[in-house]
Amino acid sequence: MKIGMVSLGCPKNLVDSEVMLGLIRDKQLEITNDPAEAGLIIVNTCGFIESAKEESISTVLQMAEYKKSGSCKYLVMTGCLAQRYVDELFESMPEVDAIVGTDAFTDIGWVIDQVMAGKRVKHMEKLTSKNVAMPPRMLTTPNYMAYLKIAEGCDNCCSYCIIPQLRGPYTSRPYDEVMAEARALADAGVKELIVVAQDTTRYGEDLTGKLLLPKLLHDLNELEGIEWIRVMYLYPNNFTDELIEAFATCDKVCKYIDIPLQHASDTLLASMNRYDTRAEVEALLTKLRTRIPSITIRTTFIVGFPGETEDDFEQLKDFVEQQRFENAGVFQYSQEENTVAGAMENQIAPEIKENRYHELMALQAGISEDIHKEREDMVLDVLVEGFDEDNLAYGRSEHEAPDIDGTIFIEGVEGLQVGDIVKVRILQGFTYEMVGERA
Repeated sequence: MKIGMVSLGCPKNLVDSEVMLGLIRDKQLEITNDPAEAGLIIVNTCGFIESAKEESISTVLQMAEYKKSGSCKYLVMTGCLAQRYVDELFESMPEVDAIVGTDAFTDIGWVIDQVMAGKRVKHMEKLTSKNVAMPPRMLTTPNYMAYLKIAEGCDNCCSYCIIPQLRGPYTSRPYDEVMAEARALADAGVKELIVVAQDTTRYGEDLTGKLLLPKLLHDLNELEGIEWIRVMYLYPNNFTDELIEAFATCDKVCKYIDIPLQHASDTLLASMNRYDTRAEVEALLTKLRTRIPSITIRTTFIVGFPGETEDDFEQLKDFVEQQRFENAGVFQYSQEENTVAGAMENQIAPEIKENRYHELMALQAGISEDIHKEREDMVLDVLVEGFDEDNLAYGRSEHEAPDIDGTIFIEGVEGLQVGDIVKVRILQGFTYEMVGERA
């Protein structure tokens, strides 16, 4: 029987999918990318906000159609949506043969055996907790890059967020295990290592009482073969001076900070249960830019959070104008059940959220375009990711993370291969792209 996998949501969820694929491979089962060929299809879902839930349900229903038109006999649902609504989904979606929780996905081999034996399964907890090491993964990313998940769960408990309920308390992976996996990825030819967790700055606190991310970056920096180390999801409250020094002094660590700030109004930050004030965030950003002048800072904001006044929104716009972030994502607040914010009475009307979203996105687009134009005539190291129909190569510099930031198009592609890192002189900067030539 061939096994198919659809992975939705964030890179952290993708790592879980890769672990499941590794376990399936170890069972000597064949894996296919064509769902029409698969006898069993796994959908690893996201359940973070309403749009993600809708996408997950839609995908599961699309895969269920292969029970009619393809080879599919069994459909398995894993991930955050499965964890969040297990009983409702099990009752309302008879086409799903198994629902597997976020703490039990490493039992995917056992689950497959159960459904192939004709059983319908709800499996939410690990069969055994004796072995906590992450099993070998089957990478689904291009061979030049891989994600390195260093922790699971979250303790921040932001008032709008359901993740702590779906993923449990913050749990760092053992240090030696993380380093061993990083070495294995380097030996496999990975050039760009992307460090992820719900909150990477908190890594190690639960293991030793100390924040270990600075030490981890120094040790990863010594790995032969790795050329870029990118760190995502860095929360401001644990961004220490020691961590700033690690970013400044480790030559392989991308001078790129992904730091979700969510808002600039102290009133709303408190209501969101965030740990920082605007003044504290501004002080951190100043410190980062002073110590690392070439730093790229990416962030995310939420508009339309309950109680957001026009003055709060004006404060946010003023903050964005002053700080000139290279990249920023904007999200409309999603009212989620079983969250503190979801139960607040002062919800914002959808049309106001929509208007504020477009206004802030337009503001940020202008800033991003200006910054890209300022890079004209700069020479950047660019990782080649592919070629388009116009005979241009495309890729990213250390200033862009995959899938969420812009693209650099490269003229003069003779001799280039996917995975090469080449010097490119920027010729033109646009809102989300830049065009350059081989330097």
